[in-house]
Amino acid sequence: MRTEHLRHRPQEARSGALHCFLLDCSASMRNDGNLARAKGLLLELMQEAYRRRDHVALLCFAGEVVELRLPPRRASAWNDDWITPIAAGGGTPLALGVQRADQLLAKSETRQRWLWLLTDGRSSESPARPEAADVACVVDFEAARVPLHRARQLAAQWDARYLTL
Repeated sequence: MRTEHLRHRPQEARSGALHCFLLDCSASMRNDGNLARAKGLLLELMQEAYRRRDHVALLCFAGEVVELRLPPRRASAWNDDWITPIAAGGGTPLALGVQRADQLLAKSETRQRWLWLLTDGRSSESPARPEAADVACVVDFEAARVPLHRARQLAAQWDARYLTL
């Protein structure tokens, strides 16, 4: 066998990966339509998970609360009806949200575990990367006149994929 006979096929994510979405619903996300844009992206990501036969979970954080809006389950066809009621208000308990996401991901050891943080980065908290996340993505919705770049900094700290719209 010669080297030109060898082929490399990149390994794809296992079917049935778990995508945990952590949605910042703080008051600052309501400004400039950031929450609406985040919801639109969330719907697109959920549709992609459905096509791939993956599993999804959704945690929303605002004020002093982290709410499990969608427990881990196989993705299904989505529409606006379930996402419209998600409202914004209050502070940004980022560290608590990340802690809850880590706990949720840790329960799914047999799947590839993705964490998607959708935020404008207006929190002053800088939590450690969730240990249970195999892949982390930080989606930055910051639209302030004077950007703080905290989401970018968090992505770098976590060695995560950094995305903007």
